[in-house]
Amino acid sequence: MEIGIDSFASAKYGNATLSDADAMEQLLERIVHADQAGLAIYGIGEHHKKDYLDSSPAVILAAAAALTNKIRLASAVAVLSTSDPVRLYQSFATLDLISRGRAEMVVGRGSAIEAYPLFGYNLHDYDTLFKEKLHLLLKIRKEIFITWTGKFRPALENQPVYPRSVQEKLPIWLGVGGTPESFSRAGSLGLPLMVAIIGGETARFRPLIDLYRKAGAEAGFTPDQLQVGIHSPGYVADTDQQAINEYYPGYAQLWTKAGKERGWPPITREHFDAAISPKGVLIVGGPEQVAAKLMRHSEALGGIDRFTFQMDNAGLTHDQLLRSIELIGSEVIPRINNYLK
Repeated sequence: MEIGIDSFASAKYGNATLSDADAMEQLLERIVHADQAGLAIYGIGEHHKKDYLDSSPAVILAAAAALTNKIRLASAVAVLSTSDPVRLYQSFATLDLISRGRAEMVVGRGSAIEAYPLFGYNLHDYDTLFKEKLHLLLKIRKEIFITWTGKFRPALENQPVYPRSVQEKLPIWLGVGGTPESFSRAGSLGLPLMVAIIGGETARFRPLIDLYRKAGAEAGFTPDQLQVGIHSPGYVADTDQQAINEYYPGYAQLWTKAGKERGWPPITREHFDAAISPKGVLIVGGPEQVAAKLMRHSEALGGIDRFTFQMDNAGLTHDQLLRSIELIGSEVIPRINNYLK
């Protein structure tokens, strides 16, 4: 199981006086630290609103590529519905060149919708935009000279797309939420699946992941081609109680604010305690508890290939995040490897 981190590049990281430039410098320092600690992957999301610095994830990842050696660098997710597939491929092919073959894309429709009006797209076209652009992106990955016609982008007539990635087949994961159609689509295309699970019990996604695997098998793909990744909020500290004490205040504040925007009830301590329970979604605790919970989640879902923590938008400080990364590398990953022997 690969273990990594996804970041939405929140501008403050628990410090209201932090400048955007300093926040970006600290983010890059954490990516370097993750590389040195032996984490497998670092992803940068895409948002276009105040207090987020990830409107151009490929630029951040390129800066990180120049500072790191082994860690893979990914979008998490790139909002494909509002992007030009040609430019998106070119950006990540360039990242692949800079990183010498460490670039990946996780593409999705996006749970935040601010990109749609910003780039002149209609939310009524939410799914049809994605399907058309995914088809073009996969075609670009496969072919240099592109002939293509669609509804939302000017046609291409034998146009070459350069540069090409170092990797013969630049990895493209499909980021999904909870719609069965998305899981079936990923399976039928043989694309690796990244599931964002941010609430409830992780095991409830087993029927959807089974649907993905069934669709993939029916399309002729082998089990090793149908990788499953999970993205969830989490945090590792030296002890279980320390992790809870440090993570809960910022988590409650974040999701209560988000709930006001989306019509959800405020976060209570009872809700949080349910989320950190053995079957709950939050991966919060000391290294032993975190590793054991990751293995329970993997078993409940029929095996997972990758897990990424989302931890830097819950009011934690830069030093707390650095320590968490260190613990993931030095204590969580070895425990996972021992479980899997």
